[in-house]
Amino acid sequence: MRAIGIILAGGNSNRMEELSTKRATAAMPISGCYRAIDFALSNMTNSHIQKVAVFTQYNSRSLNEHLNSSKWWDFGRKQGGLYVFTPTITATNSYWYKGTADALYQNIGFLKDAHEPYVVIASGDGIYKLDYNKVLEEHIATGADITVVTKDISPEEDDISRFGVLKVDDKNRVIDFEEKPVVADTSTASIGVYVVRRRQLIELLETCAAEGRTDFVKDILVRYKNVKKIYAYKLDSYWRNISTVDSYFRTNMDFLKREVRDYFFRQHPDVYSKVEDLPPAKYNGDAVVNNSLVSSGCIINGTVENSVLFKKVYVGNNCVIKNSIILNDVHIGDNCYIENCIVESRDTIRANTVHTGEADKPKIIIEKSFRYAL
Repeated sequence: MRAIGIILAGGNSNRMEELSTKRATAAMPISGCYRAIDFALSNMTNSHIQKVAVFTQYNSRSLNEHLNSSKWWDFGRKQGGLYVFTPTITATNSYWYKGTADALYQNIGFLKDAHEPYVVIASGDGIYKLDYNKVLEEHIATGADITVVTKDISPEEDDISRFGVLKVDDKNRVIDFEEKPVVADTSTASIGVYVVRRRQLIELLETCAAEGRTDFVKDILVRYKNVKKIYAYKLDSYWRNISTVDSYFRTNMDFLKREVRDYFFRQHPDVYSKVEDLPPAKYNGDAVVNNSLVSSGCIINGTVENSVLFKKVYVGNNCVIKNSIILNDVHIGDNCYIENCIVESRDTIRANTVHTGEADKPKIIIEKSFRYAL
């Protein structure tokens, strides 16, 4: 493909509450065995983009560990490959990334050294499948300066005021762009995926830096909406953004639906992730599991309904888990009841305890890991 890829994965989402205190949003576990960034990386490799940069910053340790080998996404190659960039102190700059445009500008050398004519920019917290070649083809056909991938969102699906909202004409040219409005008068939202010509992106970033502007959406898309030819490419398949607790919970619950599982797990192209060598899940004599995703390394002794259990989860005797997400390496003691909750990774839930949240407001459980104490 005639493009390089950039994945913006360094942001800190306060709306993730306690879930983002130990990891970046792009490193959040999804659907039992994936991380959020796996979807953007898989889209890149499935679109035959051979050179991809990931910009990390906030709580990047677990994300960097996940990306420590590029072979899982077929980026282990002599030319191109996967690059991970973090903020770097230089003779002229000692700041962290101050915004998305500033992150791109601080790594402008990556853009200048490339020879591909186009750049695909994607966020690391979107759950979707997309062939970026189709976006690039439409970008070229329309003669656009920038193409924004959009999705029509109904009020039942998500709160559209969390996103940048657009208005387009009958030719899909963007005529208005507003970032996170208080009240949105349109249902078309940007999903954080953009295609732009590489040299033009360099010029826009250099202009932003000279004027002290740091945000790609506000200082490029919104500011130049009437100056540059910005077009929309509408995505008509599944897409979710996981940057809030509610959206993260609902996204994982979506994978309990057969049509969503089939779309991501059975339909080409595949979604790739780092693979761990773990035994298959073990269901002991009293285990009862209904409509749930149970990952490798789990041991189930109790009842699990409508839940997602990530790797190496132990469920004790007489436990009941309903409508919940249990993250990696959690030990749940005997006789526990958990409903409408998200249990943080590496937790120990003490025996005979009850944790319940609300269906529209899941409870986040963070316990001290007593099994590691002296």
